[in-house]
Amino acid sequence: MKLTPRKVLAALGVSALAFAAPAFAGQEAEVAAAATTSVEASAPARPALWKVADEDTTIYLFGTVHALPKDVEWSSSVLENALASSDSVVTEIKMTPEMPTEMQQLVMTKGILPADTTLRSLLNAEQTATYEAAMGKLGIPAAAFDRFEPWYAGMMMSMLPLLQQGYSPDAGVEKVILTKAGDKDQQALETIAFQIGIFDQLPQESQVNFLVEASAGIDEIKPMLDRMVAEWLEGDADALAQLMNEGLTDPKVADALLYSRNRNWAQWIDTRLETPGTVFVAVGAGHLAGKESVQDALSELGIETVRVQ
Repeated sequence: MKLTPRKVLAALGVSALAFAAPAFAGQEAEVAAAATTSVEASAPARPALWKVADEDTTIYLFGTVHALPKDVEWSSSVLENALASSDSVVTEIKMTPEMPTEMQQLVMTKGILPADTTLRSLLNAEQTATYEAAMGKLGIPAAAFDRFEPWYAGMMMSMLPLLQQGYSPDAGVEKVILTKAGDKDQQALETIAFQIGIFDQLPQESQVNFLVEASAGIDEIKPMLDRMVAEWLEGDADALAQLMNEGLTDPKVADALLYSRNRNWAQWIDTRLETPGTVFVAVGAGHLAGKESVQDALSELGIETVRVQ
């Protein structure tokens, strides 16, 4: 399997794990004091919103971005009304005050190399040079991730440029939605342990390739996510899908990151339709765009999805 930087940018859009992870091994990354972003909206934002309904149940499906620049405006009256009318809010993982601690404990269990192995000992000379050059650009000591498995170092390598250049999980869509939801019932489709397992179960070679390619493309990470966010703000699901998913050329990786999870969530929605009420589901935008999306999986179950924004 090959996991490329474009794939992990898709993962940043589809996996709440990405910005639940404790950056820099549990320490906060230094964020540039004057961080800027090139994300701009030329018209009022209208991120895509879908609805599934029967005679007594309504389920809204909203595609999110888990971290955004703090000045990005994305809400609308349609979204606000959908959220206000909902009895419960469903996200990928349950976002509680205890979540960062749980995440850190799992990383320390699943993401640590054996005592006699270091991250850089898994890299050849060329790979080491690429990795160390990227760490230098980030202003982080080359040894900072030596105790961690390549998947975690690669995830951090893909996240830190965003954190340093103005993206914040505190401005992420889920955080905002849950704040607005107040004391509404909160549910989750997956667990942190499950999401970590997606990456931890990749073969070591795939993890190393991911880390090295993320290191080589470190200057491209923020501009690429800027483009994804711009399409998301415009509500262009097709263009977003092309940007997010065109790098998912390995069927096994694509299935692990997106398609199998989309099928699982469609089954959850099918079951939830049996219970009356209104639900607001907020998941990574990549799950609601492109082929084998949640909507496609619902169609296979004979369930119609209607776009309402």
